[in-house]
This record gives sequence, C-alpha cells and structure tokens, in this order.
Amino acid sequence: MHGRPHFALIAGELSGDLLGAALIRALRQRYPQARFSGVAGPRMLAEGCEAVASIETLSVMGLAEVLPAVPRLLKLRRMLVSHYTAGRPEVLIGIDAPDFNLGLEARLKRRGLRTVHLVSPTVWAWREGRVQTVAKAVERILCLFPFEPAVYAKYGVPAAYIGHPLADELDDAVSPAAGKQALGLDPARPVLALLPGSRSGEVSRLAEPFAEAARRLSEQIPGLQVITPVAKPSLRPLLEQARQQYAPGLDWRLLDGQSREAMRAADAVLLASGTATLECLLLGRPMVVGYRLSGFTAWLLRRLLKVSSVSLPNLLSGENLVPELLQEDCTPERLAEALRLLLTADGAATRQTAGFAAVRAELRRDAASQAAAAIAELLETPSARA
Repeated sequence: MHGRPHFALIAGELSGDLLGAALIRALRQRYPQARFSGVAGPRMLAEGCEAVASIETLSVMGLAEVLPAVPRLLKLRRMLVSHYTAGRPEVLIGIDAPDFNLGLEARLKRRGLRTVHLVSPTVWAWREGRVQTVAKAVERILCLFPFEPAVYAKYGVPAAYIGHPLADELDDAVSPAAGKQALGLDPARPVLALLPGSRSGEVSRLAEPFAEAARRLSEQIPGLQVITPVAKPSLRPLLEQARQQYAPGLDWRLLDGQSREAMRAADAVLLASGTATLECLLLGRPMVVGYRLSGFTAWLLRRLLKVSSVSLPNLLSGENLVPELLQEDCTPERLAEALRLLLTADGAATRQTAGFAAVRAELRRDAASQAAAAIAELLETPSARA
C-alpha cells in the first residue's frame, strides 16, 4: 500500500466513538500519513477524523426511537454508499451498530471495497444465523470476547479476537475505602451500589425490587450506605419516586452519572445485566445481577437464547461466579439475601472476585493495537476480487 492510505470508520454510538478514537491512534502508528473519515463522534474528531456525518445521526436506541428515524437512516446509508464508492478508501470499518453497519458494509463490499466489522453482534447468544449476514458484509470481523471466533469458524468467516478495550482501561487498583472517600462517603460504613440500568424500561421494572432489597438489607446490616449513579437526567424522577415509595429513611444518594466511581466505592453491587457487569468485574467488585424483561420479551428470549447465563462475568469465566436473579426470581427477598452473603459471609466476596482476575488478564490485550494489526494483515492480503 503506497501513498496516503484512507481509512473510513463508521461509529454508531458514543461507545463506538471511543473505540474509533483508539483505533485511529493505533492505525496512525502503523500508517503515519493515513487519512481518516467517517461517521464520527467528538473523540474521533479530536483524533483528526474528517466527519462525513455526525454520530448523532446514527445514535438511536429502542423501537420507539428507531421507527421515526428509519427514513433518515436510509438516506444516510445511501449517502455513505455513494460517498465511499466514489472515494474508494483502502478499507471501511464499521464499529458496532450492526443493524446499520452490516447493511452498509454489504453494499460497499459488493462494489469491491474491503470491509471490516469491529464488535461482534451477540450471535453466540441468539440468532446464530446472523453469522451469514456478517459473512456477506465483511472480509473480517474483530471480536472483543474470546469465545466469539469459534462461532464464526463454523461458517468459515475469518474472525480475530482482539481483547476488550475496557480491560485496557480498568483495573481493581482503587480500594473501596479510597472509592468511598472520593465520593464523600463514610469509609467505616459498608456501601451498596444499585445500578438498575440506563433505559427507562429497565429502570421502571427494576427500581422497586432493587429499592426494597436495599431497604431489607439495611435492616440486617447497620450503617449501610446506598448509592445509585443516574445514567441520564430523565431517569432521576423514576429513582426519586422509588426511593420515597419503597425505601423511605434509607441512606441513599443519587449521583449524576459516575457509574465507575460508584462501583469503586462499593463493597457490593446490585446491577442490571449488560456491559456494566463487565465494568464491575474489571474493577474487582462483588456483584449480584437482577433483571426483569416485559412478559412477552421474556417469553420470546427463553425460546431463542442459547446460553445458560446472561451476565458477562459468568459467560467469560465459564462458571456461575455471579448470582443471576431473573424475572420471577428477581424479588427483594432473594436479591437482599444474595447481597447479604456477599457482605457478611466469610470468603464469599473474595471467592467471587478471585475468579474475576483471570478474566481480566484474558481480556487485556491492547485491543486497539490488535485491531490495527488485524486490519494491516488484511490489507497485505490480496482481495478475493483482486
């Protein structure tokens, strides 16, 4: 590859913006003259990526938000297909946002462009047939979890495991005592962090059992301090109401964001399933996972899910390290009892967090550098259409 290589990156959310910025830095180490363009957020722009469109155009979540946005998203995809068919970057890299990016990648691949997708859809959990959609869209998929490439190998799709960028960023160096002091909490008293999710549907289903569990626990553990990082301002009224209705008198503070600070300050964490469980593992804090879906969604997922665990710590360790209390098991009584054991039973918390260390070591691989290496290797390989 000669001259000034051009890399196109399409990031769909702020988490993708972080990945994109780190990837730009890693690619620039290999290709100092490289040019970067794409759908970019503030961090990618700060790394010198030219914005063909703003990440805000693509950041939509939930059916209610997606449906009105469909015409805009289709228009954006048509524009990007036209722009990059003419501009011919060395490679187009879709970052997460599979519903948008895989369609874009497939169209550009058919036009002879080289395409890569960073972050595997959860094909290992449900709808494995989506691997065939990935195969039509990209020459290579870059996976964050070690068990993912094997799923693609079954279908002959080249996949590289690059490690997880959060593992490069987070560790358990901050003690709970230091975490408590950083938030102005009493270091001598136990702290429970409640994280009922970042979407209003999650919070409305989990606020009551989480709040009642914390109230029950406070009756058994004197001096308990409870903290909740509020993911976005629109969720605060839901949590305020839950606090007044289900846990009046509880020493419970709501924080603006600061989810990592809350976990660092915690002696135990009660949280919804999702990426937060991985952050909690990397920060070395014992946890209990509680989750409730709407009745229909739960019914559907029970028929589609192919995994026995839902939380990333259990999936990654291959063990039932973390209690998972789901649907009808997600009751205040059961949540409180699981947390009580972590906070009071000899060795319970340590046994759980000891299992986290091996997962952290496995995931910490300098993901951005590994991704850049996989992309460089692809570019040194002749295209199947060449």
